[in-house]
Amino acid sequence: MKKVILLGRPNVGKSSLFNRLVRARIAITSDVAGTTRDVNKTEINIDDRECLLIDSGGLDESSKLFAAVQKRSLAEANEADIIIFMVDGKLYADEIDKKLFYAINRLGKPTALVVNKVDGKRDEERAKDFISFGAKKLFEISVSHNSGTDELCEWIYSHLEPAKTSIEDDESIEDFLADFDESLLESNESDEGGESLRNSRFKSNIDYENKTIKVGIIGRVNVGKSSLLNALVGQNRSVVSDIAGTTIDPVNEKISVNDGNKEREIEFVDTAGIRRRGKIEGIEKYALNRTQKMLENADIAVLVLDSAEGINELDERIAGLASEFELGVIIVLNKWDLKSGDDKEFDKMSREIRDKFKFLAYAPIISLSATSKKRVEKLKELICTVYKNYTIKLPTSRLNEVISTATKAHPIPREHGRAVRIYYAAQFDTAAPKIALVMNKPKCLHFSYLRYLQNQLRASFELGGTPVILVPRGRGKSKDENNE
Repeated sequence: MKKVILLGRPNVGKSSLFNRLVRARIAITSDVAGTTRDVNKTEINIDDRECLLIDSGGLDESSKLFAAVQKRSLAEANEADIIIFMVDGKLYADEIDKKLFYAINRLGKPTALVVNKVDGKRDEERAKDFISFGAKKLFEISVSHNSGTDELCEWIYSHLEPAKTSIEDDESIEDFLADFDESLLESNESDEGGESLRNSRFKSNIDYENKTIKVGIIGRVNVGKSSLLNALVGQNRSVVSDIAGTTIDPVNEKISVNDGNKEREIEFVDTAGIRRRGKIEGIEKYALNRTQKMLENADIAVLVLDSAEGINELDERIAGLASEFELGVIIVLNKWDLKSGDDKEFDKMSREIRDKFKFLAYAPIISLSATSKKRVEKLKELICTVYKNYTIKLPTSRLNEVISTATKAHPIPREHGRAVRIYYAAQFDTAAPKIALVMNKPKCLHFSYLRYLQNQLRASFELGGTPVILVPRGRGKSKDENNE
């Protein structure tokens, strides 16, 4: 099994990338330089290929301790097969990084230069400075927003050994479809939550039609979240002040709204404003934890941005929370009354948001003013619409028609000359919509092809505001067998 090591100076995001690739929070991450002082190792799969991923301590000789950490990291690099050398995209290239990269490159192993924390156009311009390193492979990524990591994974994949497991003979789709419904509904196959795909293939029996819609209002400090809550509920429910960090405990309030021909109940939660980690003071650290707990139980996140101040890096990190919890999302440009904003200005800001929040491409954007209550009613309507999309049950026949058309238009790449086929698609849960792609070689479906299928589904169904989760599955196999 090949070894892949993450190298770089302290605080460039090695542990964050490690956790992202492992898909678990194994390595401790913080803004304190030198947090990682030993190495973390774990086996991971990238598609159908395995490797041992190694998170190393920062390369730094500024103290006796750090020098020992560097020595250990370089020793691991000598034993590795593939090297990922990371630098901080918030800083310009310097001679220390260049000297370290040259030394690593002389090992003669496949080496990629990864510029992390590239979160916007200014960072992209700054990242061009690293071209001077002369790296054969250079990637610009943002680990916190999972931007650019797909391309990095593709590069790593190309240097890994092909899977040695034998691939079963293909089964004709005609034979498979003949007994698919019976085998799927009667088998003990488990979905990701451990539940059977029986009961109309949906693992939860929640009455979404009559359920209270839970909406979390999130954003950095002083963007107007409490004012928005007050405007939505029609009373001064949440304390409003210019002092950053006024809201500590989440503030809950329910209202009824007319949704077509029926009344719907919406429960809003005004969460504590999130500030940069280094500026969290005292009791605010507990407020941040409560915000995350609230999002675990929410249906929709309303991400509030200050249109008068514009978008910054912290906004992007907070947006990542909504994506992490697989919530329906609405992006609100608040304080629009403070801008002489017209349609052109709105379009300009929308493009900036789309550029920086690529992972929330499905989220609708609305401008409003919490203080004047302009377009607040429109937000209530939008919440109901997004909730319908978030809890949608897609018609099975139409779902399969879309998937079939998509695969015919752009066939799935073959694996070692063997056809990779999707036999059937079955939605097994809602909130957010989760769809099993039952196929002959589930581990061979590339993540870029999954994105293509998601885009085709969005073009065919009303899915605005909600993520769509596609889960490749083998026929008649357990989850563990599929991951072997």
